[in-house]
Amino acid sequence: MMTRRQILGAAGAASAWMAAGPGRAQTPPKQLSNLGGAPAGFPIRMRAGRGGAKPFDVVEHCHNLGLGVVETRLPGTDPEAIKTLRQKVEGYHMRLILDVGYPRDEAGVAAFDAAVKAASECGAISLHAAMTGRRYEDMNTVEAFRQNFERCQKSIALAEPVLRKHRMRLGIENHKGWRSAEQAAWLKRVSSEWVGVHLDFGNNVSLCEEPALTLRNLLPYTFACHIKDMAVEWYEEGFLLSEVPLGEGFLDIKGMVATLRKKDPNMALDLEMITRDPLKIPVFTEKYWVTFDDAYSPLPGRDFAKIVAIVNTNKPSRPLPRVTGMSPEAQLKLEDDCISKSIEYARQILT
Repeated sequence: MMTRRQILGAAGAASAWMAAGPGRAQTPPKQLSNLGGAPAGFPIRMRAGRGGAKPFDVVEHCHNLGLGVVETRLPGTDPEAIKTLRQKVEGYHMRLILDVGYPRDEAGVAAFDAAVKAASECGAISLHAAMTGRRYEDMNTVEAFRQNFERCQKSIALAEPVLRKHRMRLGIENHKGWRSAEQAAWLKRVSSEWVGVHLDFGNNVSLCEEPALTLRNLLPYTFACHIKDMAVEWYEEGFLLSEVPLGEGFLDIKGMVATLRKKDPNMALDLEMITRDPLKIPVFTEKYWVTFDDAYSPLPGRDFAKIVAIVNTNKPSRPLPRVTGMSPEAQLKLEDDCISKSIEYARQILT
């Protein structure tokens, strides 16, 4: 187990590397072949790069951090853009996961076909899709949830033949829209080797699910992951949910990774340490519960009780990360530090 001094020392070294700028004399750290970076994990760096002389390059950034996998957006279907991305990723000996969208209706199938073909030409190992927002914020009735879920299912029914044609896997993220039993039952109905899960370690806590239950239900369908650790604490309308550096939250990171590696020793684990204010999960409000229904979409009382126990027994050891009120420079330093601590934890504990 890493000591606090080791974590802070390694984080400082990595932060210095990131802060050194384009003229770095140092070489990047040794590559972690199965640890990657997801774009949502670098929101502050992405904002800082907008409008600048050199836009943020997530492939370059992940390479500089010593990561062996990168998740990013498809650059388009232009052959030159495809060639450039593939050459860069292969030159860095990295693996690539791409966000390409999905067909929302029959009219979108041709564009999806072109995007999947382009992703294959880029050398992507799989695709990633986040198909919902936060259910408890975006939907006001069970009927709205049902209609949204049916639209998602129709989209994947349209996408599956295209994925099969190009032999490309699509991982659907559990993105605070469905409880894991709902998503697993859907994927069992789809019954395709080309449609599965891009597992997020922490999202379903917002739907009153223990991470172990989420993993157990979605493991058979999981292609790749968003690895993160989570911390929780109460506020007046429910609980706060926050990404924290790996090893500082309540998730059994080591055990979850070991389970995933039994399924696939080379599974891509994209770090998604999102540095932001904590999310509010308003479980003590009527609005939170309106999309859950015993007949169509149940949320068992025992699951809620387990989440209450988790919040009660896992008080954070330090204040949850917050960026509101911080200068842009301080926000960027906080993001870099959280990423650095997570990567060093992975080096020490997960390799």
